[in-house]
Amino acid sequence: MKILESYSSPLLSALRIMSGLLVLQHGTTKFLDFPLGPMNDASPLTMSGAAGLLELVFGVLLVLGLFSRLSAFILSGLTAVAYFYAHAPRGFFPILNGGELAALYSFVFLYLAAAGPGPWCLDRFLRGAHARASDREDARPAHAH
Repeated sequence: MKILESYSSPLLSALRIMSGLLVLQHGTTKFLDFPLGPMNDASPLTMSGAAGLLELVFGVLLVLGLFSRLSAFILSGLTAVAYFYAHAPRGFFPILNGGELAALYSFVFLYLAAAGPGPWCLDRFLRGAHARASDREDARPAHAH
């Protein structure tokens, strides 16, 4: 499917943004009561609440594309723990233990940690701004430093 190759880079950003939004809603429902549901009002002192804090913070960072690789790596670990803690004890097969989504999230986030954020991200913008500032500083005369 050669026609799709030219879209691989923007689709990487779309995968990062959508994955971030999907995990972010777990954090918003636990701590911002949006959307309303059974996970509202989580205590940060519980496993679910601690996970919610990570989902909230690193979900936002992933959507924005800021510290993307680190955020994706942490979320990969979080969702792997969720799988083994909440789903694996119910049985071996993810389709039977309800862990398909947690397992898929874990591997998607691991891929994003390895592949990077794609072109639409604040990481790239900030890195470019930092590079431009360094270039301007290097261009100044030595006595101006």
